[in-house]
Amino acid sequence: MAENILLGGEYLIKETSCEDVFTPEDFTDEHRQMAETTEQFVTNEIIPNIEEIDKQNFDLVVEGMKKCGELGLLMMDAPEEYGGLELDKVSSMLVGEKISYGGSFSVAFAAHSGIGTLPLVYYGTPAQKEQYLEKIISGEWCAAYCLTEPGSGSDALGAQATAVLSEDGKHYILNGTKQFITNGGFAELFTVFAKIDKEHFTAFLVEKSFEGLIVGPEEKKLGIKGSSTTQIILDNCKVPVENLLGEKGKGHKIAFNVLNIGRFKLGAGVCGASKMAMVEGIKYANERKQFNTPIAKFGAISQKIADLTAYIFASESLVYRLAGLLDDKLATVEKGIDNYYEEYLKGIEEYAPECGISKVFCSEVLAMTVDEVVQIHGGYGFVSDYPAERYYRDERINRIFEGTNEINRLLIPGMILRKAMKGQLPLQSEAMKAFESLMTPSFEELDESILFVKEKELIKNLKTLFLILAGTGVQKFMDKLEHEQEILMTAADIAIQIFALESTVLRAEKNYDKASDRKKELLAAAVKIFAFEASENAGSAGRKGAFFVEEGDALTMILSGIRRFAKYDATGLLAAKRTLAQAACEDEKYVFG
Repeated sequence: MAENILLGGEYLIKETSCEDVFTPEDFTDEHRQMAETTEQFVTNEIIPNIEEIDKQNFDLVVEGMKKCGELGLLMMDAPEEYGGLELDKVSSMLVGEKISYGGSFSVAFAAHSGIGTLPLVYYGTPAQKEQYLEKIISGEWCAAYCLTEPGSGSDALGAQATAVLSEDGKHYILNGTKQFITNGGFAELFTVFAKIDKEHFTAFLVEKSFEGLIVGPEEKKLGIKGSSTTQIILDNCKVPVENLLGEKGKGHKIAFNVLNIGRFKLGAGVCGASKMAMVEGIKYANERKQFNTPIAKFGAISQKIADLTAYIFASESLVYRLAGLLDDKLATVEKGIDNYYEEYLKGIEEYAPECGISKVFCSEVLAMTVDEVVQIHGGYGFVSDYPAERYYRDERINRIFEGTNEINRLLIPGMILRKAMKGQLPLQSEAMKAFESLMTPSFEELDESILFVKEKELIKNLKTLFLILAGTGVQKFMDKLEHEQEILMTAADIAIQIFALESTVLRAEKNYDKASDRKKELLAAAVKIFAFEASENAGSAGRKGAFFVEEGDALTMILSGIRRFAKYDATGLLAAKRTLAQAACEDEKYVFG
């Protein structure tokens, strides 16, 4: 466990020691065994059937889920007293990463083991868990989650589905339509959200066999074609009163807490998908010749491979740093207390901003990866004979799943600023210091003997930049800032780049001394490449934010600060890219695996 556990969002105002972050190099033998078991399952059972699964042979999906149950892959988050394994979040993320190699099957798995199972684990009564949990974690039944409606997506609380108590008081009668329900075609248990008496937003456990539950036809989708996506129609659906989940009128707690978990798990899944897609691109680049030379040797292609490797390293570093933060926080919750899951979920909610960051950053790294892999394949990337085409289609949903990336970009700074307003983060005092530094030129010389000193200075400066822009926005708009979505999104972009870059540097620093000479060279290359990208991205977001917020002399001053605080000396960038690309092409794999 880390000695100093940061609060959610606190990374923006505090320095972190590399010894206090969890990295993939810290995996235990048990972690590695779980990852290997998952990867072997996907390789042997799912990948050979991917084409059939994409033709919507859902019997293969259900069969695969049962095998996952036999292997223990569905019970990682379930309590031991109900047959679960109750493993750490690192294990959960590792399985999510490895299962992602299974294409559409991974969508069914993620929906079942995450949003399909966790509401019951966290909010179910002992009787409800006794009745349903063993069936769910064994794979005997598949589970689904019914929140979205035709007229309410991001506005979950705008749901129109209703629940009315029957005259005899034994059932709730549910009416409404749920949209885009993953696993809808074959799930046996649904977590359904509806408003009791059109007012109290509440969750219910609804069996497929209950009178009045109708499964709609399969949606015809752009990608993830082998996943089941249907409407669930509630036509006077009779649900026993004992199947109300959690508390009446408290369904929002279930919805939002489970989405936080879905976000960090999605981050791990898309990180795995990025690795798989990139390797496919590398192999093709090595095989494909133009002008009697493998295209991997051309600078235009090798630069893509170097950039993808560095971005995926950042993505992986971010995901497992977050896993470590969650595990450290959850380890402080005493097992056996009456309100264990209430305190447990507070621990996860603490890192809601970082969960959003994981979802946004990692899904956008996958988007960039599959786009470049198609480009590397050229015309062949556009035909279904090559997997690049499927990767490209399947990727797109990840920027919509678990709250769109736009919604998450609004939530990230919004949640951090709310913490500040409650006095949980001293952002105001830190913003004042940032404004002072804006007015005071710095003549400090960097100590070049310190490992990654330029990148650490960049991280410190980007934090100052975030505080200046966030502080300016708060000063100008006060409590109306939440309505200034364009400004919030630029703040989010800076916060995302800071967390990703800091995670990257801390991981490289932590593992540098024990690395081989070759690995040291690769770590340094990945850090330099991503630091350059982060400085450019944060600087661009900062300039946009400055133009959104200020004008005149104040704008000129902030723009001057941005030039200073987003500055990064990337001397040797081309050599770093060539080093990383050469290693990736020689090994034909993700070199930090």
